[in-house]
Amino acid sequence: MSSANEHGGAPAQFAQPRSTRTLPPVPEPSDRDLLAAHVNGERHAFAELLRRHRDHLWQTAVRASYSTEDAADSLQDALLSAHRGAASFRGDSEVRSWLHRIVINACLDRIRRNKLRQAVPLSDESVAEPVYARDEFAELETTLVVDAALFTLPADQRTALVAVEMEGYSVADAAALLGVPEGTVKSRCARGRRKLLEHLKKPHP
Repeated sequence: MSSANEHGGAPAQFAQPRSTRTLPPVPEPSDRDLLAAHVNGERHAFAELLRRHRDHLWQTAVRASYSTEDAADSLQDALLSAHRGAASFRGDSEVRSWLHRIVINACLDRIRRNKLRQAVPLSDESVAEPVYARDEFAELETTLVVDAALFTLPADQRTALVAVEMEGYSVADAAALLGVPEGTVKSRCARGRRKLLEHLKKPHP
């Protein structure tokens, strides 16, 4: 027969376990919280923000650049710009979209600077631009297939399409950013669209 413990309480095997309170999980800070913390001097906030979006921003830079070397340099320029200009974030878009646009602009700025430093033969501007419904392209753009198909295009066509079709620049603005005539931007976009549609019509595993 089990005996009570020395203090006269219940036998040990019948002792009630102490109740423990489970603390609610600490919510993860949002992107806006991290950016605000960075502006307020938190040392590690910006690094955490980049950890979340690093892969997306790198793919964005590669897609909008002529080479991986240019993409790496542009991404570095963009992140430095975002780090220094975080206080200018107005909050009228998602932080990810804000970073995305900074990266795109850095890539296009680098292309423009490279054009000014060296003479590059302009592509044939005599190619007639076929008529494609913009809504049709915009619908296709939302799929991952189109994103992958972009990498099958020559770099000059890809950057023109990224600027005009994906980032919404006018042909004139894209021409100024890329450092080429407007006709060149139009012909590159036309050929790029045609190749994209041909690629998308092919059966893929």
